[in-house]
Amino acid sequence: MSTFSDSTQSENTYVFDAESATEMARLLDQDKLITEGMGGLFPDRLDLSKIHDALDIACGPGGWVQEAAQAHPEIEVMGIDISQRMIEYAQAHARVRKLNNAHFHVMDALKPLDFPDETFDLVNARAIFAFMPKEAWPRLLQECLRILKPGGVMRLTEVEWGFANTPAFESYCSLSHQAFKLAGRSFSPNGLHGGITPMLGRFLRDAGYQRIQKKAHVIDFSAGEEAHRGFYQDYAMLFKLGQPFLVNLGIATQEEADRLYQQALDEMQSEDFCALWFMLSAWGEKV
Repeated sequence: MSTFSDSTQSENTYVFDAESATEMARLLDQDKLITEGMGGLFPDRLDLSKIHDALDIACGPGGWVQEAAQAHPEIEVMGIDISQRMIEYAQAHARVRKLNNAHFHVMDALKPLDFPDETFDLVNARAIFAFMPKEAWPRLLQECLRILKPGGVMRLTEVEWGFANTPAFESYCSLSHQAFKLAGRSFSPNGLHGGITPMLGRFLRDAGYQRIQKKAHVIDFSAGEEAHRGFYQDYAMLFKLGQPFLVNLGIATQEEADRLYQQALDEMQSEDFCALWFMLSAWGEKV
């Protein structure tokens, strides 16, 4: 079992309030947007007949776990998250939906994972950059390799965002990228973007995964597009929840953040608003 430094064991590194009901609702809706944008729950060409046990890292309120469990009752799907409140919600919701194959545990992904060797056929992790210090990525990928069965698959999906044709929206996103850079979450050399997607293949290769594949996805949430309403609601909550992150790091004052926030939302409701969200999935096998 790999060991993790004390600096990654002592605190919740998620930049938003993980116990917030607003964040819980946002994550549930965002899960659906991401799954729709990716065209489904699982990687292309994955032989689901070989998947009996799956794990979702940082599952939040359990959106992906519950959808996967409902779509494939033959698969035992586990979700872990550092937030007790998220896990309690996920467990309660799974009981209401009678998803007996959906399971949840409180667990810190930055610590050694409390699973025996060779437990899972698939490990899934989507949009986890917000709590991942740069130095923690190799450790997590090695730990996931340990808990995968031979032939098991590790899939990472991350996003690059902030691409639009309006000034306030791009400015707010730019401030967020700078904040993630200062917080040690970004791989961009200048903080102009997240810089995480180019790293996914390298993470998998360096950790020892084989047969690595990648697939890019793009979601158009411009005005008039089907995804626009969902992304407007997501950004309305995301930008507001992220304000303490910007202010505490000295990226913006509260007044500046409030002004940009309202301007960005006004721009998103204009008929001329155009924007894209890019995602990259990379997956590899344990041989």
